[in-house]
Amino acid sequence: MSVETRIVLTGFMGVGKSTVARYLASLLKCERIDLDAFTEQTEKRTVAEIITTEGETRYRQIETENLRRILSNKQARVIALGGGAWTIAENRRLIKEESLTTVWLESSFEHCWRNIKLSKRERPLAKNKLETKWLFDDRQRFYCLADWHFIVKPDLTSFEIARKIAEEVFSMKFE
Repeated sequence: MSVETRIVLTGFMGVGKSTVARYLASLLKCERIDLDAFTEQTEKRTVAEIITTEGETRYRQIETENLRRILSNKQARVIALGGGAWTIAENRRLIKEESLTTVWLESSFEHCWRNIKLSKRERPLAKNKLETKWLFDDRQRFYCLADWHFIVKPDLTSFEIARKIAEEVFSMKFE
């Protein structure tokens, strides 16, 4: 893949997409955008507030509008999606039309759940473990549609994962 390739990171909430995106952009010396952060900045409220007040369906519409804006910014070469963004067919179509390379960061539910619980962010779609596990299992069928698949092991840091992506997807060499 060319160093000019644009990449999208997807995966379940708590897998580390935002952190890996930050390190990957640093390694590639390029701009990155986090869809959730961009949405919160644009809407001037948190994702949790949007979902709580307007519902998930309306949130997904807002998310798609913001994804469209992000994709039009060709400077952003690393994009971290929210956990549910890739499950929306329209979002996958938009990403494919722009020829971005998609990378699924896969991990166990227990790893994601631990990170969700440790996070300071409110996650309205992860209120209890049983419902969150159902959501995790349901979303796997969408995540596996990504171009690349990286298994996030607990012993790997976010930097190490970003480095593996840079090596494998971008053919970068590190000493």
